[in-house]
Parts: sequence; C-alpha cells; structure tokens
Amino acid sequence: MAKKFSDRYDSRKWRLMGLLKTLALLAAVLLLVFHFVLGFSRVDGNSMCNTLMDGDYVLYTRIIPSLRRGDIVSLSLPSGEYYVKRVVAVAGDEVDIRDGRLYINGVEEKAGYVLGETLMENVAVSYPCLVEEGHVFVLGDNRPESVDSRYFGPVSEKQVTGVMKLRMGLFYLNGL
Repeated sequence: MAKKFSDRYDSRKWRLMGLLKTLALLAAVLLLVFHFVLGFSRVDGNSMCNTLMDGDYVLYTRIIPSLRRGDIVSLSLPSGEYYVKRVVAVAGDEVDIRDGRLYINGVEEKAGYVLGETLMENVAVSYPCLVEEGHVFVLGDNRPESVDSRYFGPVSEKQVTGVMKLRMGLFYLNGL
C-alpha cells in the first residue's frame, strides 16, 4: 500500500518538475524575444492622434533593416525620454516648413493622417534642413500637440528602438 502511494507521489512530482522546466524554458525564450526582437509599449499623450491614441498599446520590432518614410517608430532621446513618431524624411532628404506646410524634397506632404498645421517650432533647426546620413526627421501626426524633430532636430537611426507593427486599443486590434 505504501509503495503504491510512493509511486503515485513520485509520478506527480516528476510531472510537476517537467512542467516547471517547460515553463522556465518558455519564460527564458519570451525574455530573449522581447529583449532582442520585439518590444511592447503604452502610448502616453496625443501627439500621434488619430493614428495612435492615448492609452493604446503598441507592439514593435527591434530588428530594423532600414527606415522608410511613413514608418512609425519608437525612439529614445539622450534625455532618457521615449517618443513614438512618424519618419517623414530619411538621409539625403531636404525638409522645409513654410506657411504651415511640410515639404520633403520640394514636394508638399499631403498625408491624410496629419492633424493641424506644421509650424516651425524652434529656431535652432534652420530650414530647409538636409537630413544627414544615419539620421531621420520625425514628426507626430498631431502636429500642434507634438514635440518632435522641429524641437530637437533630426535623430540618429541608433536612437530608433523599433518600428511599430501592431496597435491594441480598448476596442480594436490593428496592424499599422
């Protein structure tokens, strides 16, 4: 009788140990994936309205082969602040802001996601501004509410921590 109880106990103990090992391995894999491949963040503020709303959650990839105009990126500033912005110009592009409008290489931006006028916000950035190699010019979609490259200039591609791939809000789940 004692032998049967002991066998059942050992069997349960080994199953539990196997389950714990599997969970530990899964946790380690998820940790590595979220450290090197994917990122998850919450949007704070209205600078990207109506594309991203305050309180949305975004999933981004940390593997960035190249940045393109239109990419929504997470970036880290030297001050330690993180922002979510849209790339409007890449290396070699000329950015100009005139009469509340944005011009890239002399062509006016006519994107439907832009809210408000694009005004010059800082005299430290002179226009037209040529984006240097290894840099991008980023703006928020809600231009009047955004702190972006108009304030701090073009950012290094090394400051970009990821490119957004998916947003999750209270009532929706959307790929970007």
